[in-house]
Amino acid sequence: MSPYPNGGQSPSDYPMQNVTVQYNPNANPFDDDPPQRDFSQDAPLLLSSGYNRNQNTAINNPPAQNGHNGNYSHTPSLAPGYTPPSPGYVPPSPYVPYQQPGLGMTMPTPQVRQNPFGTPDQRQPAQFDMSASVPLGPGGFAPLPNSPRLISPGTPDTRHYGPAPVAQRRRFHTTKKVNLTSGNLVLDCPVPSKFLKTLKHQEGEEFTHMRYTAATCDPNDFLAENYTLRSLIVEEQPRETELFIVMTMYNEDEVLFTRTMHGVMKNIRHLTTRDRSRTWGPDAWKKVVVCIVSDGRSKINPKTLNVLAAMGVYQDGVAKSVVNDKPVTAHIYEYTTQVSIDPEMQRSGHDKGYVPVQILFCLKEKNAKKLNSHRWFFNAFGQVLKPNVCVLLDVGTRPGATSIYHLWKAFDLNSNVGGACGEICAMLGRGGSQLLNPLVASQNFEYKMSNILDKPLESVFGYISVLPGAFSAYRYRALQNDPSGQGPLEKYFLGEKFHGSDANIFTANMYLAEDRILCFELVAKRNSAWVLQYVKSAYGETDVPSTVAEFISQRRRWLNGSFFASVYALTHSMAIWRSDHSTARKMFFHVEFFYSFVSLFFSWFALANFYLTFYILGNAMVFELNPDGTVGQSSPFGENDIGFWVFTVTRYIYILLIIAQFIMSMGNRPQGSNWAYKSSMAFFAILMGYMLFGAGYMTVNGINHAQEEAAAESGSGESIAALYFQNAMFRNTVISLASTYGLYFFSSFLFLEPWHMFHSFLQYLFMVPSYVNILNVYAFCNIHDISWGTKGDTSVATDLGVAKKTADGVEVTVPTDSHDINMAYDEAVSALSVKTVEVKQSRDAKTKQEDYYREIRTRVLLSWIMSNALLVALVTSTVFGDFKTTSTMYLGIVLWSVAGLALFRFFGSVIYMILRLFNGRII
Repeated sequence: MSPYPNGGQSPSDYPMQNVTVQYNPNANPFDDDPPQRDFSQDAPLLLSSGYNRNQNTAINNPPAQNGHNGNYSHTPSLAPGYTPPSPGYVPPSPYVPYQQPGLGMTMPTPQVRQNPFGTPDQRQPAQFDMSASVPLGPGGFAPLPNSPRLISPGTPDTRHYGPAPVAQRRRFHTTKKVNLTSGNLVLDCPVPSKFLKTLKHQEGEEFTHMRYTAATCDPNDFLAENYTLRSLIVEEQPRETELFIVMTMYNEDEVLFTRTMHGVMKNIRHLTTRDRSRTWGPDAWKKVVVCIVSDGRSKINPKTLNVLAAMGVYQDGVAKSVVNDKPVTAHIYEYTTQVSIDPEMQRSGHDKGYVPVQILFCLKEKNAKKLNSHRWFFNAFGQVLKPNVCVLLDVGTRPGATSIYHLWKAFDLNSNVGGACGEICAMLGRGGSQLLNPLVASQNFEYKMSNILDKPLESVFGYISVLPGAFSAYRYRALQNDPSGQGPLEKYFLGEKFHGSDANIFTANMYLAEDRILCFELVAKRNSAWVLQYVKSAYGETDVPSTVAEFISQRRRWLNGSFFASVYALTHSMAIWRSDHSTARKMFFHVEFFYSFVSLFFSWFALANFYLTFYILGNAMVFELNPDGTVGQSSPFGENDIGFWVFTVTRYIYILLIIAQFIMSMGNRPQGSNWAYKSSMAFFAILMGYMLFGAGYMTVNGINHAQEEAAAESGSGESIAALYFQNAMFRNTVISLASTYGLYFFSSFLFLEPWHMFHSFLQYLFMVPSYVNILNVYAFCNIHDISWGTKGDTSVATDLGVAKKTADGVEVTVPTDSHDINMAYDEAVSALSVKTVEVKQSRDAKTKQEDYYREIRTRVLLSWIMSNALLVALVTSTVFGDFKTTSTMYLGIVLWSVAGLALFRFFGSVIYMILRLFNGRII
């Protein structure tokens, strides 16, 4: 019986059929759908027993041809000019060595070998004999690939053990000619088809294509170089941009990015639900553009790029480095995404109510700092879109679900509002777990009290000293410079020019708090009357430093920047009179400037004030006898010297630690002295406990003395309260406690936010000495350091190679070829024969600048130390009078000043709450 179908006698009776593959060169390379193949006559499939009998009926029962007139024939139709092979012809098989005629070479045969010995063995590549014939199996075919074959034990094993290898992405690049748009490279790239199929809106170029623009200009020349943005051309009428939101990032990971991006998309979703609004509604997303600016292509986190690609915003392999011999300065990707990804990497879309969002992703080619990112936002994209309100966010800050709307509403209600900010909250973790860290708890208390006392007070006056760049908003029109180029943005971006240049140290430090400069210049803008406002209903959550090193580094920049920026605002306070504010408003501004001056004065002498407070409280617990043998001063430790020795030892340790802070701050980084700073913070916390104990003892002792005096003077006709307050110790102690801790509690309950007083107040209280003695010292000792941020680039360079640990040791790459080793040796020896030209040593510009900064640092630091030391000497020395008299007078001045400042802040916050309740202009 013939092994071939229909009685065929050889493979020649069934020649290979024509197979036509249709391939579209313009197809999307990211489309996973395979090209359509047209199998007009499928070739028979080869089985172990011959051809598949049931594959194609046209082959099993071919039509009558070649003169048979419909009669049955074993011979299929042949192409014209086809010559049948000889009867002994064996078709080529993928499992048989193939020798190309005329070349005298044989292609190797893939072997799937089975080890008959049952264990993996070392095998050698298969060798093929050119002259050897291949034995054929039944029917004249070569053995199948899975046929057992005995091999030698020395042949290497090619089998793979372990998880399946990761598939490598194949790129199909198509070279095509494109026309430049106004001389600029602009590409419309289709999004992946499998991604598009999951979306609600699958039509419209803004949904089906990602637009890439290669910018080769400076941000200030973006509009002049004829660049445009998609939102202006996607429809017949350019879309109006009401909200322009910017998210600036450096190397933040995908969790921080999605935390902010997901929060922004929630806010845009909320805008579409406000059906009764004249501005917002179902199509509100068309009035919002989200701009993401990443500072440096080599710095961005790859996982963040993956998130952007999953949202359809980014495509790899599209960007170009040079266009028309011009280096690209920024890669701009535009896409209207319908996908939101949360920090848990869960995807959400229209099924959960999310609406399309217009995204503009600007990936800067080089790292040029945050100010340059804002210059791209304001001067490049802002000039094109002309938005009404600009919202500034740092990646990592999560805005509340309705916070952006509340920020915008402040501008909508009051046409004079030029800037606004919301509440910055510290992230406390799941269930407040981060509060177990005293650093986080103390910062949480700081943020809360600032939002309860400081921001409302400044908002009432109309000038907020700082709108935090992490979450704030500005009216775009208010920021614009005048025709001569002078204005808020011009002053704001001077910091980019000064940073790293020959700017003086005052200006360099001042621009560490560039947002403070922008706020002052906005309020003092010539011929304008813009005010700044605090919006309590808007909030943004952000991570706070949780380690000592990060905390100290962040506060160094904050303290130095705010100090020098405050000096700038005070020295330029008369610039307020060039604005169009009313006379009453200008006078209120000067009242606020005086408050700022007093606060700045106390911050300068904070080191001395804290030491003197400790000195006075410690002395108050030392037992003393009068010359006549009577008790001059009682002690909580009894009538002995314990109080004296406790005070003396503690004082010497305190002084020693202050000296240590100066040494560490000038010679070590916080990251390198982590244990020393932690130890210092632990001692200062114990010191605060000692001072609180002394304050409590003085309070009780003062009350007892007041009771005794009141009882003695009970017949004088004066009230008991008046008699109590005649006692200086009682009066000073009660006033200080009531004006600080009492107002903290009262104002917190007034704002209906008292919880931080219960879970964060104690941590803050014990961290106060570290704020004064560690943070201030480190900041003043490093005013020459004008670097930014707390999370620097800590990546490790790998250009020299990596020694990788394996099971057998360490795997390294070293030169082993004798030719390479000898060549390197010859190069080193020959270099010795070249005489080095002597170059006159001179300081370069960078070294001169660093020396200048360090010299100014020394002057400022000496001034700070000497002024604080002089104050300590004046109070503690007996040259100027009795210590008790001097200390009582000093303590009274300090405590009453603190009480006055606290009351001033409290009254401001109360007025803010009243205006918020009865006046719609304050949200």
